[in-house]
Formats: sequence, structure tokens, C-alpha cells
Amino acid sequence: MKIAFQMDPIGAVDINADSSFRLAEEAQARGHTLFFYSPDQLAYQEGRITARGHDMTVQRVAGNPAELGPEREVDLAEFDVIWLRQDPPFDMHYITSTHLLDRLKGQVLVVNDPFWVRNYPEKLLVLDFPDLTPPTTIARDLQTIKAFKEKHGDVILKPLFGNGGAGVFRLDANDRNLTSLHELFTGFSREPLIVQKFLPDVSNGDKRVILVDGEAVGAINRVPAKGETRSNMHVGGRPEKIGLSERDQEICAAIGPLLKEKGQIFVGIDVIGDYLTEINVTSPTGIQELERFDGVNIAEKIWQAIEAKL
Repeated sequence: MKIAFQMDPIGAVDINADSSFRLAEEAQARGHTLFFYSPDQLAYQEGRITARGHDMTVQRVAGNPAELGPEREVDLAEFDVIWLRQDPPFDMHYITSTHLLDRLKGQVLVVNDPFWVRNYPEKLLVLDFPDLTPPTTIARDLQTIKAFKEKHGDVILKPLFGNGGAGVFRLDANDRNLTSLHELFTGFSREPLIVQKFLPDVSNGDKRVILVDGEAVGAINRVPAKGETRSNMHVGGRPEKIGLSERDQEICAAIGPLLKEKGQIFVGIDVIGDYLTEINVTSPTGIQELERFDGVNIAEKIWQAIEAKL
């Protein structure tokens, strides 16, 4: 098959951690040909969806993860699979790329389905499952956020469309910074904020559970660094081996059918204690860590799910 990856610059990836690299590596091993382009090279041209990029051969060489051919323009309708894999922020640039890729529906399999990536951002899809999530409020209005904090005392405040743990603040019952943080966030963004009741279980780790075509295939535990509330690996969280609990299985059974129905083939959910906090569909990660811990070829499972749809 002909596979295109829409992603951030391939030369900067960590060959031992990046999930997009691992997906490309497995595709190549299965005999598929690869093409790379960055999202700013995606275009609509008089009825065609095109991209300027490079034929690509990936290699597990630190600092040189891919050999790229000369730049050329392609018609994306000629590919079998397109991977939507650029990292958030989930801004209008990101949203526009989902609109353009959505125009290929019926011609090319885009993973994850861009229509539902656009309509199911990570911190909003969880609202469909209030019985699985901690108490949550989404608001821009300071009075509403203050009322939530007064009710729950210890809370987490974060940007609605952030990623990688950036801009995440814990405000305990004695904290006096809420108004200042609200001023800071609303001063540079028109987006609402999300505030959730703080879950003390985060000290034991924030579990990343990976689902393939709606089925849980394993989990890793991300433990915060000393003195940190955030457990994201981007900010120093340490991955650890862990199994799926009965509660994890219950959560996945509840959300899996919807993810499968909406074409979300590779999904990573975040679970703290007994609570679902995010459903990551834009550019989830964790494949390589899970493969090392469990000795299971997760990338193979993802490609088997894709190939079954073609």
C-alpha cells in the first residue's frame, strides 16, 4: 500500500519513543511505501487535495530517523492510507487540516477519521461519559470557575486544547492564584478553561491505556517526577509497566464501541485511579513504551486493523 504521514518534522523524532516513527517502521516492514509531509504543505487545489513532501524510508538511527527523497507534489487521493499525526495544539490550523482531509472520504482511509477527530477533542469527548470522569467544569467565566473551586477545594486547571502537560496547574484549597491565572490565560486566548477535581491517586501514576479499533491492548503507568503534579512524559514523567485493572476494562468497554464506530483506530486514554480524564484521538503516543514492557507488537495490531478495513 501507499501510506502518507501528515506529521511534524520527521528528523526531530525520538526513535525510541515516537509512536509515528514506530507506525511508519512497522508499515515499511510490511512492504508498504511511505510518504512524509508536514501539515503546512497540505493544500486544496481546484478540487484536489494535495501535499508537497518526500518519499520516505525510516531507519532506527538516532539523529537520522529517515532518508527522504526529493520534494514532490502528490495528489493524496492516490494513496491508500493517510495518517493524521501532527501534534496539537488543536487550533484552527489543525482543524482546517481535518476539513481538507475529510474531503478524501470514500477515496482514502484517513486514520484517525478526521471528521471525528475534529468533533471529539481529547478533553471534550469525556463529557459523554460523566459516570466515568471526575467532577468537571468547562468555562471562561471566572465566577463559574471560582464556584467550582469553592465546592471541590483542590482542583486542576488547564487549557481546554493544550497538550503534553503544558499549562496545567494544581490549585489546592489554600491557593490564591486562580484570578491571576485566569487573567493570564484569557489574556492570550479566547478559549475556555477546563477545571477538574484533583485526584490524589495521581501520585501513584497517570495510566495511559491504548485502544486499537475500540479494544484495549495494554497500558503503561506514567509516574510524576518528584515535586510534580503532572505525569506527562513530555515534562519528566517516568513510564512504568502496569496491567489493566478491572476498572480500566470497564472504562474501555464503555467507550470502545463509540471509538470503533467513529473510525478512531489508535486511541490513548488517560486514567487516574478509577477515573477517565482524557480520550486522546489527535496524536496519541505510548506504543513503544508498551511494546517494551509487554513484549507485544502494538504497531502490528494497528496495521492489522487498518488492513482489515481496506
